Amino acid sequence: MTKIIDGKRISAEIKDELREQAMKFKERGIEATLAVVQVGLDPASSIYVRNKKKACEYVGIRSLSYELAEETTEEELLSLIEKLNKDNAVSGILVQLPLPAHICEKHILDAISPAKDVDCFHPENVGKMCLGEPGFLPCTPAGVVELLKREGIEIAGKECVVIGRSNIVGKPASMMMLRENATVTIAHSRTKDLREVTKRADILIVAVGKPLMIDDSYVKEGAVVIDVGIHRNAENKVCGDVDYDKVAPKCSAITPVPGGVGPMTIAMLMRNCLSTIIDK
Repeated sequence: MTKIIDGKRISAEIKDELREQAMKFKERGIEATLAVVQVGLDPASSIYVRNKKKACEYVGIRSLSYELAEETTEEELLSLIEKLNKDNAVSGILVQLPLPAHICEKHILDAISPAKDVDCFHPENVGKMCLGEPGFLPCTPAGVVELLKREGIEIAGKECVVIGRSNIVGKPASMMMLRENATVTIAHSRTKDLREVTKRADILIVAVGKPLMIDDSYVKEGAVVIDVGIHRNAENKVCGDVDYDKVAPKCSAITPVPGGVGPMTIAMLMRNCLSTIIDK
């Protein structure tokens, strides 16, 4: 029988654990503060920002909101980031993506202090992750690993295939699974005989960015399938990169969309925020 990996439940458990930690810090007069910066009024971004603020409120992390106009210049945004970098009361900085086209995303993300880069996008933090050094971990890949661990799914020695090579999910997920002693293959749009590659996987992580692309022909019997994608289908219903109805009967475990990886991303963000004050 297929196990449905309930990311909503697991993320709630993690946030409860973090809430207890935050309360203990507050008793010592220590509080984490997350500055959330949004440029423009992209509807999806507004929903994500609102969810992050709600999570902060629940866990006990103070949040500061900077809602900037669409026409904000790159120089103005960099100036705000510099101000937040220097503010000792701010322990984490998050700039909501995507940014308007006239602002260079790399310039902005590189400007955030590595010590406050709770999204783990700064090259210094990415390098630490690759080297296995202590530091922030990228939120979505960290959520994937945490789901597997909390469901008791063994990673070490397993064959893992990651479909997707983005800097946000595919590449870091591959590195993090390697850190957990999986044997990792990265597949992508140029991979030849993709089905033959993915059917080797004990653990298949799908972050390809194409709705319902992965059906049962890509999956071996008994595999664990983690679906990172999130889209709207023709009926405007939320779906993932995986054709859940076709794939689920073939799996030993699978994440649904919604309610799988998505809630874990915010839980891991809260963990990163709280970790900024752990040594104080």
